[in-house]
Amino acid sequence: MSRIGRKPINIPAGVDVSLASGNCLTVKGPKGELVQAFHPDMQIAVEGNVIHVNRPSEDKKHKSLHGLTRTLIANMIEGVTQGYSKALEIQGIGYRVQKQGNKAVFNIGYSHPVEVEEIPGITIEVTGPTTLVVSGSDKQKVGQFAAQIREKRPPEPYHGKGIRYAGEYVRMKEGKAGKK
Repeated sequence: MSRIGRKPINIPAGVDVSLASGNCLTVKGPKGELVQAFHPDMQIAVEGNVIHVNRPSEDKKHKSLHGLTRTLIANMIEGVTQGYSKALEIQGIGYRVQKQGNKAVFNIGYSHPVEVEEIPGITIEVTGPTTLVVSGSDKQKVGQFAAQIREKRPPEPYHGKGIRYAGEYVRMKEGKAGKK
């Protein structure tokens, strides 16, 4: 048995979980509502305030889906209760970010400002001139949106300028050796 897959998932107070036909799970909580359809072979059981995930056989495919399904459900519950966030830092002289309505406007070395608009379920909070936090209830959406922001100007290895995750280590390269 999968060590992760066989762990029961506790449903905290204030969270409503409902299972529809086709293994479609809906989780409602204080931070929002998440809906996801899981593989039809997986056996998901909501019993009181505990969710159990079982697999029908010892087939390799079912073994791989067992832990994945349990983890996705646990992430959904954590997302609607606490939420997820990714912090980003901007490094470089003159590089900064500002919040204008529901957009973040980046000055990151291009001839024009780069605007990134919030998507439904994701919020951008500018905590300083060079820091911002992407937050939401869906772990996958938060990570994807933060990656799309980072993609606007990824950190380069010679001077370290660009947008990076908070605490991310960028390995620096040595520049070209000068002539003697």
